[in-house]
Amino acid sequence: MKRNAGIAILGGVIGTPAMTVLMYVLAPILGVKMDIVSVLAETLGGWRMGMLVHILNGVVVFPLLFAFLSWRVLRGRPFVRGLGFGVALWFASQVIAMPIMGAGFFSSNIGGINAVLALLLGHVAYGASLGIFPIVLEEPVAAENREAGLSSGTPLMSPR
Repeated sequence: MKRNAGIAILGGVIGTPAMTVLMYVLAPILGVKMDIVSVLAETLGGWRMGMLVHILNGVVVFPLLFAFLSWRVLRGRPFVRGLGFGVALWFASQVIAMPIMGAGFFSSNIGGINAVLALLLGHVAYGASLGIFPIVLEEPVAAENREAGLSSGTPLMSPR
C-alpha cells in the first residue's frame, strides 16, 4: 500500500466531528462553554464562515499537514504520530489561534485551565483519529500479502 493522503483525510472526516462533539459534551462537564465554531464566526464574520473554516481545517488542511509531516518529520508508529500531532495542534491553538480569536493565551479569557484541558482532550482525540487509520487500513493488506507470499511494499507511514 502506498502512502496516501486520502487516508489522512479519512481520519479528519472522522476526527473533526468527534472532536466537535467532545467539545460540546466535555467542556460543559468541566464548567466551560466551548463553541469553536462561534469563536471562529466572530473572527470571520458569521456562523457559516466559522463552520466552513472549522470543517476545512479539520478535514483537509490539518490531515494533509499531518500526512506531510508524518512521512517526513514525525517518528514512531502512526498512532503515536497522530497523538503527537494532536498535541502540537493543541499547543498552536493555545499560543496562536486562541489569542487571535480573543480567547486569550492558553484560553485565559474563556475558562482558563478547564478550557485548556477540554481542548487538549479534543485535540488528542482528533490526532488519534488521524493516526489510527493507517494502522486499520494497512494491517489487513499486509496480512493478505503475507498469506499470498508477497512483500508488503512501502508501508503507508512506516516508523523511522
